[in-house]
Amino acid sequence: MNPRDISIHATGALAAAPRYARLMLASLLVLEVAGCGDTATLPVSAGIGPQPILPAPHRTLIPTVKFARAIGWPRGATPTAAPGLAVSAYATGLDHPRWLHVLPNGDVLVAESDAPSSPDKDRGITDWIEERVMKAIGQTPSADRITLLRGIGANGVAQTRSVFLRGLHSPFGMALVGSDLYVANTDAIVRFPYASGDTQITAPGVKIFDLPAESGGHWTRDLIASRDGSRLYVTVGSDSNVGERGMNNEVGRAAIHEIDPATGHSRVFASGLRNPNGLAWEPHSGALWVAVNERDELGSDLVPDYMTSVRDGGFYGWPYSYYGQHVDERVQPERPDLVATAIVPDYALGAHTASLGLAFYEADALPGKYEGGAFIGQHGSWNRNPRSGYKVIFVPFADGRPAGPPEDVLTDFLSADGQAFGRPVGVVVDRAGALLVADDVGNVVWRVTRSTPLM
Repeated sequence: MNPRDISIHATGALAAAPRYARLMLASLLVLEVAGCGDTATLPVSAGIGPQPILPAPHRTLIPTVKFARAIGWPRGATPTAAPGLAVSAYATGLDHPRWLHVLPNGDVLVAESDAPSSPDKDRGITDWIEERVMKAIGQTPSADRITLLRGIGANGVAQTRSVFLRGLHSPFGMALVGSDLYVANTDAIVRFPYASGDTQITAPGVKIFDLPAESGGHWTRDLIASRDGSRLYVTVGSDSNVGERGMNNEVGRAAIHEIDPATGHSRVFASGLRNPNGLAWEPHSGALWVAVNERDELGSDLVPDYMTSVRDGGFYGWPYSYYGQHVDERVQPERPDLVATAIVPDYALGAHTASLGLAFYEADALPGKYEGGAFIGQHGSWNRNPRSGYKVIFVPFADGRPAGPPEDVLTDFLSADGQAFGRPVGVVVDRAGALLVADDVGNVVWRVTRSTPLM
């Protein structure tokens, strides 16, 4: 195998994976393992939709590892937009932009963030190897800040940029409720005072809720407020792939938590979600939806990532089963009682696509076919041969449910030889109705508009 094709989930899953997994995969890269893993027998499309094809698991001695080395965008290059759409760089030169939030006055907040540093570095040879591998695929020390972008110049670029918040801890999700801005660090939700028009917050934050983060694992924490602002919902990914480090390490993880910010009282709203990320309210039904990254090492065709409506108290299978009652035999002891209650997700998004961002379109600046549907940022695979993801897609909705196959919105994030110009993560709709996409390898926020303006 060409060493360029031996990958570790670049700035996504490897960075968020438990330390033992990172070290194992880093070692594989250095050894230039030949013929590792398997090759998909189904197209990515087979694992997309309300009824994905789920072949038998295909486990291999060495996991399928195939990544795209991060090289960034050549000068003047952009992703390719779908017909009827145009794309331009809204902001460049950012430091690993992961997540976006649009404030009521139109200002755009960008979480510039990466995985927190490992607390257990022993500085041995394996650490030396890991650091160099991670650098090659795009990971940088976390900037730990939120940047504010304001306005749109004649060239489509943000008119002003300022450091809005600094000194955070791998920040990700953001939510504004009244004059309270909540930020989900990897280990806690913190509240800051905000007034409309602020370009910087210097007041210290107040921690309102601790989040599980002690042992590492998936580090991203998305955050959304209920429509009335009385509750917050936050995602917490698993510590492991399938609980192999023990379920004691998974307490409070692979879940969405509901929090009362006034009292700090919390409960698990939904569980069994291996790595939930993008949270969004579906406009027709008012239901909470989430994009979820499923498990690895069952072959290139399993398991599809998905988006789903979230039921209060619902269990979605992880780690004991996937896509409903499909038992994962690696997990011991089994829990048939929980498997029997596992909810089948609403819509599969393809095996190993690393679908992270999720935004419903409620504006009218883009062509009418996008109204009411969902945009999804697919960060891209590390555990599939050939690669999957590395694009932004759109799924149409009708009456609150997915209503058709996905459509590509932004593509060509990979070079002809499989290197990564960029990787899409968070997606939001700005106040003018354009789609914004955070690209954490290209260090760009892209802005997608109608190619022919409305008359």
